[in-house]
Amino acid sequence: MHHPWRELRERGDGVVLHRTKFNDTRIAATNGNNAIWLDADLLQVERRCAVQHEQAHIDLGHTNCDDPKEEQAARRLTARKLIDWDALVDVFRWAHTAHEAADELNVIPEVLEDRLRFLHPHEKVLLRLIGQARNG
Repeated sequence: MHHPWRELRERGDGVVLHRTKFNDTRIAATNGNNAIWLDADLLQVERRCAVQHEQAHIDLGHTNCDDPKEEQAARRLTARKLIDWDALVDVFRWAHTAHEAADELNVIPEVLEDRLRFLHPHEKVLLRLIGQARNG
């Protein structure tokens, strides 16, 4: 399982994490360079996903997170890092709901949705075959 906190600690580029309380709908933010802000009231799984998402923006060189294309790219990278293919296949074999699968994968449902939305065509075929075998 990927550990975004370990990644943050081992980055070596001086990114500093700040806890704050946003006065809007945001739960996290970054300046795209050396700082990440996380809402102080997030649950553990929300913090895990948010810190990875903000690191994705930094890794991708994003400084304007209002750009829908940049946001989509960050969501895609976040989902791929947090949900390993083998773990996705395993949970797909037994989980009955998306919430159950997300809980097992230690992500919020939106990250699972992103992982599924951005599947490679070959991955889509394989998951479809697993689903057919499961439903017999």
